Amino acid sequence: MTATQDFPARISIVTLGVTDLDRSARFYEDLGWRRSSVSSPEIVWFRTADSVLGLFPTDELAADAGVPALGEPSFRGVTLAVNLESTERVDAALRRAVEAGATVVKPPTATSWGGYSGYFEDPDGHLWELAHNPFFPFTAEGSLDLP
Repeated sequence: MTATQDFPARISIVTLGVTDLDRSARFYEDLGWRRSSVSSPEIVWFRTADSVLGLFPTDELAADAGVPALGEPSFRGVTLAVNLESTERVDAALRRAVEAGATVVKPPTATSWGGYSGYFEDPDGHLWELAHNPFFPFTAEGSLDLP
């Protein structure tokens, strides 16, 4: 068995700890994301292009992982990102996020690496980047197609 078979290079699920499950679920629904029918009153699931986003109460997520819930740091050392096909799509996505209740952390601007990027926080302070990276092509299905 190869290392790739033992530990495939993929991220299947990202689960965010949230303080108010209903509020957070509404935020992502207001972005236009569709709640999965396998969601329950305890956890909410959204399908994305390549993976699944889960929302789960922070205290319960910490307990599930067997770690203490120490509150929310201002920066968790992690960002989530949505790469988009153009700068116009980045601007439109940020407008949609703000309409849904996001807080702009950094307005989109041209980057030193030749792209366009900005950041927002969701209602629980999770940091999202919206970016256009002209060096990252997309497949016909809308997934990133990195060489």
